[in-house]
Amino acid sequence: MIKKYITTSLLLSAGIFFMTGCSPETVDEGYGITQLAVDAGFTVTKISENKYHLKRNYNNYLNSQWNVDGGGFATGKDEIDVFFPDTGTYTVQHNAVGIGGQIGGTASHTFVVTTPDPIAGNILQGGKFETADDIAKWSIHAISPTKAQWVFSNKAATIVASESNQQAIYTQINVEAGKKYTIDLTASSASALEDTWFEVYVLNSLPAAGQDVSGTVYRNINTWDGCGKAAFGGKISAIGCGSKNAGVYTATATGSVYLVIKCGGKTVNGLTIDNVEVRRTQ
Repeated sequence: MIKKYITTSLLLSAGIFFMTGCSPETVDEGYGITQLAVDAGFTVTKISENKYHLKRNYNNYLNSQWNVDGGGFATGKDEIDVFFPDTGTYTVQHNAVGIGGQIGGTASHTFVVTTPDPIAGNILQGGKFETADDIAKWSIHAISPTKAQWVFSNKAATIVASESNQQAIYTQINVEAGKKYTIDLTASSASALEDTWFEVYVLNSLPAAGQDVSGTVYRNINTWDGCGKAAFGGKISAIGCGSKNAGVYTATATGSVYLVIKCGGKTVNGLTIDNVEVRRTQ
């Protein structure tokens, strides 16, 4: 029994000595939990007037996060393609993500687009409501007399409505017969809507002032269909609901048509829209 005890003790002592002798004195000496310096830069190759290929520099990190024009960082591939169909200035950022999710560095590149894409470019003018010229491209179609009002301010358009009153705004766009166009916009409300309808139409002609707007609905927020019952914000293609939210319009003739946006309801404390776009898909 004594011999067995001594043998076990010697083995334990040897093991402790071995572990102590092999342990690094700092975390930098062997476990790889300290992120080395990285290069978050990326190369830019122009594919066409509005398309670019981005490729990260490979140096001491595990994966990438990309932020394309303020949309927020999201984990992405080593190489991505970006497409800017409209004229303007755009910024892409790249995060180099290292050990343990550490952000080892950030790089950015600015793109200046001077020519819209001939197909996918936004054919609607003034959809950002940023300038007086933008706002001048829109008109109000009066339906209810006073208790539903659209207001252009703070680089957006906002409607307040009550007692089931409604109001519409519209602008002209030029389309080509047989072509398909996708309609989208951002919409938000800081509070829930009550018995509310929000509808987007494309009309060949407008009804007389004071008359309702009707026809095919291409985008829709409707509390009876289940959306708008809580605060919301985002692209209507994502937050809209019901069968009337496909967003694809096919032109029957070449020429000018009216994009009409109507909203009304029992309680609309402020539904705001921005970034209205109509893009050809073929």
